[in-house]
Amino acid sequence: MRAGPAEPPDRQPPASPSPGAGQEEIRRQNLGAVLRYVHVHGPTSRAELTSRLGLNRSTIGALAADLVTAGLVTEEVPATAGRAGRPSLVVSPRSERVYAHAVSIEPGRLRAARVGLGGHILDRREASRVPGAALPDTVGDLARLIRAMEQDPGADTVCAGGAVAVADSTRGADETIPAALGSVLGAPAPGFVTGDLADLAALAEHTRGVAAGIDDLVYLHGDPGITAGIVTGGRLVTGHGGRSGKVGHMVVNPHGHRCDCGSRGCWETEAGVAALLRRAGAPAGTDLLTVLRAAAMGDTVARSALRGVADWLGFGVANLVNVFNPDVVVFGGTLREVYAAGAPTVRRRLDAMALPASREHLQLRPGALGPDAPLIGAAEIAFENLLTDPLNGGVAG
Repeated sequence: MRAGPAEPPDRQPPASPSPGAGQEEIRRQNLGAVLRYVHVHGPTSRAELTSRLGLNRSTIGALAADLVTAGLVTEEVPATAGRAGRPSLVVSPRSERVYAHAVSIEPGRLRAARVGLGGHILDRREASRVPGAALPDTVGDLARLIRAMEQDPGADTVCAGGAVAVADSTRGADETIPAALGSVLGAPAPGFVTGDLADLAALAEHTRGVAAGIDDLVYLHGDPGITAGIVTGGRLVTGHGGRSGKVGHMVVNPHGHRCDCGSRGCWETEAGVAALLRRAGAPAGTDLLTVLRAAAMGDTVARSALRGVADWLGFGVANLVNVFNPDVVVFGGTLREVYAAGAPTVRRRLDAMALPASREHLQLRPGALGPDAPLIGAAEIAFENLLTDPLNGGVAG
């Protein structure tokens, strides 16, 4: 029988202050706990905040009032009262006022979004990108997307920060991107941070998507290779220099196809989109959905190609499950469609290879946030300073 997921951090009481913490430090932590809760869960009554955060009613009232004064939340009487008596005020994040810039650099495109507090995408822009384009060109195009979103953000709006999700194929230049982007945008542009695209998509699915409330998960992202965002105990596993998650380069078939990394038989050469197109004998320029539609219509070559790729996908998932023992494996990017079309084959291979103790409780799920997952995850890390210290996070007032 499947055990229930551990309570996520946002449902726990505020972190216990250090023994020497003063009242101001305790207040800062409590303000962060309240703001983080409504940021993740949306409009929440004072009564629920009292129950969930383990603080008394008067403390919640005072904290909410401080956040209202800072322009971060609103408080309103609920539209419908569930019982007699004075209704509990509802605390809501000011999504239209407080936002972050989220950017993703992907093999064939650049995307930018203005994401409001609470995780709502307020504006979204996209531009094509030539794979391997020089960094100055990439940064200039990103800056143009951001400037376009800033032309009419509305009165009294403030930006809490910015973050860039970088796909695996562009790694190596990502450390320079935040400074370069800030330099091109100029003052008063927010400071940018950067993260691996699969890591940030995993964070988004863990916070708001199909894995919300589940603290042990593996998120697999396809496009063009295979990378992973791994969450254990509610925390991302990033490795030294943020270079973990390159699961597409697990060698699963030593006598298989040559990989772009120089090795042979890497997982992504057997389970990725390129492998599916190769197996299907697809002409150059054919896209993934064309092959999947052909398989769904009964084309024997396409169906055989899908079965082969899905089997290798299950092979790699079984190995990851044996190592990390997650509660859920989430498929994103192009792997979302591959898994949806080949799920029975993936599950059969998994059942044949994964340890019983690791597979009995396991869920396999397509991502819920689709292509927006990296942008939503980037916004989460852009908001982190504000959520940690609401009154000194750069937007109050």
